[in-house]
Amino acid sequence: MRFWSLFISLTTLTFFSCTVSNNVKEDDSLAPFFTENGVTGCFAIMNNATGQFTTYNLTRYRDSSYSPASTFKIIHSLIGLQSGVISGDSMVIEWDGITRSVPGWNKDLTMYEAFRVSAVPYYQEVARRIGKDTLNFWLDSLKYGLRSVKDTFRIRSAVDSFWLDNSVKVTPDEQLGIVKRLYFNQLPFYKSYQETVKRAMFQESNTKYRLGYKTGLGFTEKGNQLGWIVGWIEENNHPYFFVLNVESPNQTTDLASVRVNLLTEILDHLGFRKGER
Repeated sequence: MRFWSLFISLTTLTFFSCTVSNNVKEDDSLAPFFTENGVTGCFAIMNNATGQFTTYNLTRYRDSSYSPASTFKIIHSLIGLQSGVISGDSMVIEWDGITRSVPGWNKDLTMYEAFRVSAVPYYQEVARRIGKDTLNFWLDSLKYGLRSVKDTFRIRSAVDSFWLDNSVKVTPDEQLGIVKRLYFNQLPFYKSYQETVKRAMFQESNTKYRLGYKTGLGFTEKGNQLGWIVGWIEENNHPYFFVLNVESPNQTTDLASVRVNLLTEILDHLGFRKGER
């Protein structure tokens, strides 16, 4: 399989904590944004030029792990492309005819489209085609999910649900590290495949800034709603990497909308989206 031909030594590419204590600024001015939106959670953004982190709820950011939910589509796409299971971002998987609650899922989809609408059925089929052995190889190589160097990854639930059912968890800090490495093509996958995934992540591009991210929705082991946004914002060709992690026990909360609104409010509060960074 093609992944064996990589010249990178995968065992040296692990997702250890990105943060260094003397480079971290805790910003409690962000607390009202979480309170007003009726959620708990954390946020962090890293200035790539200085290595400075601005965080809210540092303990949650650094020490608590959660199901990656659909943010795992970043890794899923890379493994699929590298292994040849996904031939390119235009590869179509036909709709299985089952009508689901998300209208955008109920049709044939390309990889690019499935990534953008976060189509779970598409990526469940991709996972089945990849298989446990290949997934285990890559996730063990990446040390994905807060394990020691000596640990070996093993998917502990069905191959088409392990990223959704809390059998695999990641910290917000790990998530930020992943998108930073992706941005600079430093993950152990071919550069062209990393570029393909980044194209799918871009959400906004104008003369002031460029914004790319992947969202995720799921549930904690306690049954609370869980939301993610992981990505970057560029101003004047300078990247900042961020992660937003939110949680709500209220099942009626529209967390899909809340997380995007919350991210916008925080970025604006910190002076982004003006082209002045």
